[in-house]
Amino acid sequence: MQTLLRFYTFSLIFTVICLGLGAWYGLESTGTIGGMLSLLWIIVILSVLEVSLSFDNAVVNASVLKEMDEVWQKRFLTWGIAFAVFGMRIVFPLAIVAIAAGIGPMQALDLSLNDPQEYERLVNSAHIGIAGFGGAFLAMVGMKFFFNADKDVHWIGVIERSLTRVAALPAIEIALLLLGMWGISTLLPTEDALTFIVSGMLGLVTFIAVEAVSHWLEMKEEAARMAGAVVRSGFGGFLYLNILDASFSFDGVIGAFALSNNMIVIALGLSIGAMFVRSMTVHLVKQGTLAEYRYLEHGAFWAIVVLGAIMLLSAKWHIPETITGLIGGILIGLSFWWSVRHKRREDALNATSPDAG
Repeated sequence: MQTLLRFYTFSLIFTVICLGLGAWYGLESTGTIGGMLSLLWIIVILSVLEVSLSFDNAVVNASVLKEMDEVWQKRFLTWGIAFAVFGMRIVFPLAIVAIAAGIGPMQALDLSLNDPQEYERLVNSAHIGIAGFGGAFLAMVGMKFFFNADKDVHWIGVIERSLTRVAALPAIEIALLLLGMWGISTLLPTEDALTFIVSGMLGLVTFIAVEAVSHWLEMKEEAARMAGAVVRSGFGGFLYLNILDASFSFDGVIGAFALSNNMIVIALGLSIGAMFVRSMTVHLVKQGTLAEYRYLEHGAFWAIVVLGAIMLLSAKWHIPETITGLIGGILIGLSFWWSVRHKRREDALNATSPDAG
């Protein structure tokens, strides 16, 4: 229990602070205990929503983070908090409104506080562009894991082995993504279709650019090692993780407006969730959970593929965030169960083998 608390102490303290701020704001804005409690309940629901939508994010973060040196791990878990909490949960919605309405950031802030209905309308008006960009980026993240000719561990074998075999075809995952985006765009009005396609292509280009930067930095590090230099870098992974975090937060930020159009309430609720996702990431890395549970990473990447597909499809159809979170949770839960079964079988075989003991 003490070990578990060590990973989540800061998140719990942060939660108490946010709930305290929420109680003060609720009492000031509504003037009643009932209004304050109602507002606090929304903050709690938003935080739970964020965690349920982002558990797969924590697993994927951990899979990248475990390959980074300790210095860059700490930088991601400290500097990255400011980006995830303040950047994506507060600045990002304001930036959307400022761009969509052609106003300044301070005017967007004033709009969020004094005219929340209009603020919500402007954020939702940018949904197609966000769906295209975020969906394309996340779809590429997921497909990259499965379209890998060197991948030798398979969870859903009949599918994953087939994807591994066709991975030798150059850029097959990009072709599939572009075909999917084109198919969805044909269902949209002309103006929306153009926005969707352009945003999706920008998401794809962003993924390729981040991959290129990471590969370039790895080549530089390898060259330095060959020359006998000591290299401890992880900027490429740091950049990749922050963009990945941003893409994961799109659906949470947009979905939050289904519960509240108050920017302060949304920021407090989503920030609590984001902090717990960070704590889960640290827990997974420090405890070596990914190595212990063989298929957990597979479940997370399948959840990312599904989330990317849902974001792309949401340009045409509204898909409740509850369904998104439920699908992700089921996939990760099943992969965890499969991992436990595999571990038990291995332990049983090791116990009965002639070399045991």
